[in-house]
Amino acid sequence: MKFSSSPTTLRGVTSATLIILLVVLDQCVKYYIKTHFALYESHEVTSWFRIFFTENTGMAFGMQFVGTIVLSAFRFVAITFFLYVLAVAVRRRAPFGLIVCVSLIIAGAMGNLIDNFFYGLLFSESTPWEVADVVPFGQGYGSFLSGKVVDMFYFPLFVWPDWLPLVGGDVFFGAVFNLADAAISVGFVSALLFYYKRLGRSFLSV
Repeated sequence: MKFSSSPTTLRGVTSATLIILLVVLDQCVKYYIKTHFALYESHEVTSWFRIFFTENTGMAFGMQFVGTIVLSAFRFVAITFFLYVLAVAVRRRAPFGLIVCVSLIIAGAMGNLIDNFFYGLLFSESTPWEVADVVPFGQGYGSFLSGKVVDMFYFPLFVWPDWLPLVGGDVFFGAVFNLADAAISVGFVSALLFYYKRLGRSFLSV
């Protein structure tokens, strides 16, 4: 049986490989942080970059607008939609860049959805005084869909001058995020910047 090297096949293999690699890497980083850091523990890498362990039940970058169950359902629907977008884009031989952008969004959503689905079942509670352990499945700190998303990347680039209104004294970009959040953001922003014309067409029509 010959392996087909058609443009469609190459796009499909590229997208699947990228998604799998990003999800695995995201989960490896989260597993290490969860099992080696106490909650809110911080390690300075440089003056502008820290590994700072936090958990959240909300949106990307620690934003918490809705509950975990609602957000998990939203992520599942979003993944289903973008998988459809990806399948159509691959079939219609969309530019490789657009394939990569959509794959990044899918991988990021999957990475955080795994946290929501399983972390409450697999890990004990992280606290400022105790590092979490892996526990027998179902004996963790929560139930299915109630897992908290693990965040760890913090870039306190600079502090706004005190005399500035509203933001004075605050850290510029004070959000703590993970690899999945970064993948979603890069994929989404890049798609809008470089492929907005393509996205505006009806290439999703069957």
